[in-house]
Amino acid sequence: MPLWLREHRWHQTRSAVFLSLPLRGARATAASIFCSERYLKVSIPPFLFEAILYAPIDDTNSTAKIENGNIFFTLYKKEPAMWDSLTLENADKEKLQYLRENAVLKAQQKAKEETEAKKATKEEHKKYALEATMKLEEAERKRIEDLKEKERQKVTEELELWKNQQKDADKYKSVQKEGELHQEIGQLKERKSEKMTKPRIPNEGTSKTRPKPTKGCPGSCSMFSPNAEEEQLPAPRSAATIKVNFTPRVFPTALRESRVAEEEEWLHKQAEARRVISADLSELEDLKEEEKNPDWLKDKGNKMFAMGNYLAAVNAYNLAVRLNNKLPLLYLNRAACHLKLRNLHKAIEDSSKALELLTPPVPDNEDARVKAYVRRGTAFCQLELYTEGLQDYEAALKINPKNKNIEKDAEKIRHLIQGTM
Repeated sequence: MPLWLREHRWHQTRSAVFLSLPLRGARATAASIFCSERYLKVSIPPFLFEAILYAPIDDTNSTAKIENGNIFFTLYKKEPAMWDSLTLENADKEKLQYLRENAVLKAQQKAKEETEAKKATKEEHKKYALEATMKLEEAERKRIEDLKEKERQKVTEELELWKNQQKDADKYKSVQKEGELHQEIGQLKERKSEKMTKPRIPNEGTSKTRPKPTKGCPGSCSMFSPNAEEEQLPAPRSAATIKVNFTPRVFPTALRESRVAEEEEWLHKQAEARRVISADLSELEDLKEEEKNPDWLKDKGNKMFAMGNYLAAVNAYNLAVRLNNKLPLLYLNRAACHLKLRNLHKAIEDSSKALELLTPPVPDNEDARVKAYVRRGTAFCQLELYTEGLQDYEAALKINPKNKNIEKDAEKIRHLIQGTM
């Protein structure tokens, strides 16, 4: 049975009540005191003090101080007035029980409201921190894009300046060559006119000699002959057609098992593919043979990605895609590079193309399809398209429901969607 503390001292003003309660050697803590508008309880085993107050108090601003073996209460009244007594007297047990239970219920309700308010404040702070982080990332991305644009404009201006300088130099050279050509033609004309106008005086003793026959004139053709100036042109070449016959390809297959039509179609497609590659990729002529292999380029891109050189990896994947646009891993790896470079729309396009090529869905391509959905969902979330991102994450979970990381990310996206609604 608890021992009731009957000894206490109190005095009051119109706005406050000052209560002193002895502890009698017991040790009190904050958990030992319960106070509401009309109910005050101090439980320090084996001692117990309980009081139904005369009038309501402001329990929020009221204080309790433990020192020198006493508890000093400062209870502020809700309405300024002088109390006739500290506790409510001449009240029956039912009323006291009602006041006691009502005080406990109000305290529980208040504690619940405070917990919910703290939780709401915490969620609000969390949401604000997330929005601030996203704004900082957006500002950083915009700053990087501005730097890229400035560098691109600078390089473009330098290139245009270089082109103009090249044009001016070419123009100067062409004018200089044209002037030299006109000068040479004028010199030739002057020499020819000098030869035509200069009289020929034969030497004595040589008038009876025969002139030296000119080249192309048989016999005694003179240099003054009218046929001397005519050029002796060779006869035109005869035209002909060369016919090329290719040796037919022989497949080492029995005739009853051969598929000549399918084999010929395969050969035709291979030749057409080589012709298209040679026509569209003329810049590959200077590359080595292994550098024209899509698998080699894919491995090269993977190494560049592991080293953090994402631009070089994208270039390798781009060339591999141009060589063979039917490999889903090329689009999947390039989507990862675009995510690192914050090219979010390109990451979505490459992930979608990879999913198109990963059809039909079979167990062998489950991992690739999961990666494609996760990368596209990540790009959607970074574009603040949380609904589309959640759909891709849920599609990935359907394929691999045991992946805890994907499940955690999907749960975070659901919280974000609920916070933005």
